[in-house]
Amino acid sequence: MTDEQRVKYETTHDGMIAVVSLNRPRYRNALSLQTMKELDSAFQQAVDDDTVRVIVLKGEGTGFSAGHDLGSPDVAGRDREAMSRTDAMYERTWETDMDHYLRFRSIPKPTIAQVHGHCIFAAFMLASSMDLIFAADDAQFLATDLEYFTMPWDLGVRRTKEILYENRFLTALEAKDMGYVQRTFPLDELEAGVLDYAKRVCEQEPFKLRIMKMSINQMQDMQGFTPHMLAHHSAWVVSRSATRATNTVDQEPGRRRTHSIVEAAKAKL
Repeated sequence: MTDEQRVKYETTHDGMIAVVSLNRPRYRNALSLQTMKELDSAFQQAVDDDTVRVIVLKGEGTGFSAGHDLGSPDVAGRDREAMSRTDAMYERTWETDMDHYLRFRSIPKPTIAQVHGHCIFAAFMLASSMDLIFAADDAQFLATDLEYFTMPWDLGVRRTKEILYENRFLTALEAKDMGYVQRTFPLDELEAGVLDYAKRVCEQEPFKLRIMKMSINQMQDMQGFTPHMLAHHSAWVVSRSATRATNTVDQEPGRRRTHSIVEAAKAKL
């Protein structure tokens, strides 16, 4: 592995478990377009390997991910003035977010997000695109009406409204009680707990797991999941363009309080 790799890929349990790791701890595993492309390649590597039966996604360092990359060298020189245009914002958020998360959701093998520390905005979307979320008891989740807006599907309509209207972090225990997180562990037991579960999944017949996952996803799609994701993304872009007070991507009035929450959280890392 090299320092330049934003994403690490390795296998364990005789090659049956692929472990994909966000490897930008210096930038709190911020999700730049380059990182998303490397994630895509790592997931595809796992899909193409017939030995791999389960994929685990985790983050190196103090947390899973701080979300969208707003300040690392990956985004240096980005034309923020251009990003104030509705068409440019649509293209960027489609390429960085929607295209990837919709594809990650459809990976034909079981996927598990192993979350510790902070899981903010784009990281929440990334975790949401996995089949299961196992979290350390120190995990904190922060979402809003994101581009890939799965919260009503994952948490229910009224609960989603209650959380978003207040605009706050969810603890791992709260997220588990709401059904977003399936299992929680003490931080020092998280990795072992995830791998123990993944090993049991490896004992199942791979094609049966694939069809089972496809059937469950299709049930959601027949209820309108994917059309809702696409419609919400378009509405999200329009709403952000309409309410923009400046020409900078990250200074939207509706997110000022949220940004202060995120910055306060990062200061504790």
